[in-house]
This record gives sequence, C-alpha cells and structure tokens, in this order.
Amino acid sequence: MPGMALVSITPVAASVAWDARQALPARIRFADRDVQVTKVSGIRDERAAYPAGSSPRLTVVVEIDSGEALELVFDARRRRWFVDALDAAA
Repeated sequence: MPGMALVSITPVAASVAWDARQALPARIRFADRDVQVTKVSGIRDERAAYPAGSSPRLTVVVEIDSGEALELVFDARRRRWFVDALDAAA
C-alpha cells in the first residue's frame, strides 16, 4: 500500500486470531470491528532488546479487508494486543 500514513491513536484492546500454518495474524477484533488481515506489511520485534519484565513490544503493521492499514502491538508486560495506529484514510 504505497503512501500509507499511519496515525497514532489511544491504544485500543484487540483480540487477535492467528493462522497457525503461517504464524501470522489472520483476524483482528477491536472496538466494534471484526476485520480480516489481507497482508502483513512489516514486523518489528523488540523483545530481545529489553530486560525481562520491562515491557518489550512486538509491532505488526497489517493491511485489512477494507483496504486500510493498522498497527497492531503486543505488550509483553500486560500480555495483551492493542491497535495503536490506523491508516489516515480510516
């Protein structure tokens, strides 16, 4: 998705369903939305860069079935997924 501009939002708790064969997110439920992931655009894994218990993050930028993009973040300290950025067009 060229020209995609993600805008930070107040993090929203999300439920993530995984495709076990590909080890990638397949569906995301957040707010009042239930969306299908169509493409993973990027992954940033910070877990090895932090001491245990200091809240490292795993960030996944995905495109969804509506054509929008979002940033999905796993907070290791809270053991929860959050959506913390959306495509500006959303």
